[in-house]
Amino acid sequence: MANQRKLHIGTFLAGTGSNMASWRHPNAVPDAAINLEYYKGLTRKAEAAKLDFAFFGDGLYISEKSHPNFLNRFEPLTLLAALAMETSHIGLAATLSTTYSDPFTVARQFSSIDHLSDGRAGWNIVTSPLEGSALNYGKPEHPAHDLRYRMADEFIEATKGLWDSWEDDAFVRNKETGQFIDPSKLHRVNFKGEFFSVQGPLNISRSRQGQPVLIQAGSSEAGRGFAARVADAVFTGQATLADGTEFYADVKRRAVAAGRKADDILILPGCSPIVGRTTEEAEEKYQEIASLVVINDALNYLGRYFNDMDFTRFELDEPFPDLGDFARNGWESATDHIKQMARDEKLTLRQMALRSTTPRNEFIGTATQVADKMQAWFEARGADGFMLNDSVLPDGFNDFVDQVLPILKERGLFRAEYEADTLRGNLGLSKPQNSFTAEASKANNR
Repeated sequence: MANQRKLHIGTFLAGTGSNMASWRHPNAVPDAAINLEYYKGLTRKAEAAKLDFAFFGDGLYISEKSHPNFLNRFEPLTLLAALAMETSHIGLAATLSTTYSDPFTVARQFSSIDHLSDGRAGWNIVTSPLEGSALNYGKPEHPAHDLRYRMADEFIEATKGLWDSWEDDAFVRNKETGQFIDPSKLHRVNFKGEFFSVQGPLNISRSRQGQPVLIQAGSSEAGRGFAARVADAVFTGQATLADGTEFYADVKRRAVAAGRKADDILILPGCSPIVGRTTEEAEEKYQEIASLVVINDALNYLGRYFNDMDFTRFELDEPFPDLGDFARNGWESATDHIKQMARDEKLTLRQMALRSTTPRNEFIGTATQVADKMQAWFEARGADGFMLNDSVLPDGFNDFVDQVLPILKERGLFRAEYEADTLRGNLGLSKPQNSFTAEASKANNR
């Protein structure tokens, strides 16, 4: 049983929760997204539960219509640094954009977090879907969808090169001889690409886990290809087990085609469990959450996916409007999914807007029913684990940890104790060899 495959579970700690109106819930902490003590408490509980990592999202553009959690929130890497001081085993991951950042700065930032946490950092790589982001960075226009992924490929190549600037044993620190470093084990990257150029070396060493864990969340064609090439873990949003198994098999196949092993990449679908003592109570909780949303807020939330489109100009109870390819340059897979769902189910604008704010997923029911669903996805190879994305925090998170997780542990599907002391180790991922060390070893064996 020691080698039994086990679930990997992360938790998305997004202020008061993913629901647009979660801040209105009776047990919500309205200022949660900028409340350090609140995040400390949830992260400590996640660590006590032996979850793999806590994750914090980000975005670079807001308007008055944005999700309340987005209007006033921490810069996530700053938050990770604070939480690294409060924890010792749980992974700490955050979003950062490749479209509006610089490889040298990002390499330093995440490497610093990796050192501060003693090898527990993870980076959710995004290309920034919101077109308004360009205006906050002095750019004339937001790059096209597939162009952003080309930029991301190059960005990651440069950043990973910088992380390998120092071989693992480069710092001698011999007080007697006066030798601080072995200069033969210091390397300049000298990266020159279409979009980025950086000489290096990086002014910080590799961490205990070698490099931060790389996470990606795109489901478009370009996103799947990018994930297969570079990601250690993938966040995804398939609604059914059939879609989940298709995505799982496709990305694993692409990873193998890119010269990797299938187990080198973990597929972690989003999971928004709503747990009740009975199925009726779980449904009541879902309806309570849904009832918090007023229609104008739902329209605003839906508009976020479509470049802040003003959906109030359409008739609420008419079929969802035909938008063609509008906004595909931003949330390509999300907008395609919304339009497809509206067509397939013949939804009105009102229905689609409310559905988008409070989506109904398979993980609603008793603790046993939710555990059964997670097990079914896991055993069918629709998931290597899950990304908890609770509609309402802290209630949804507490219900899962207190009621569902003990069942998964009892079934041998989730750990009782951490297996390792790095995020890579707990995810079952190997430490990447320094590329310069690997090249030297290869040359010596020729």
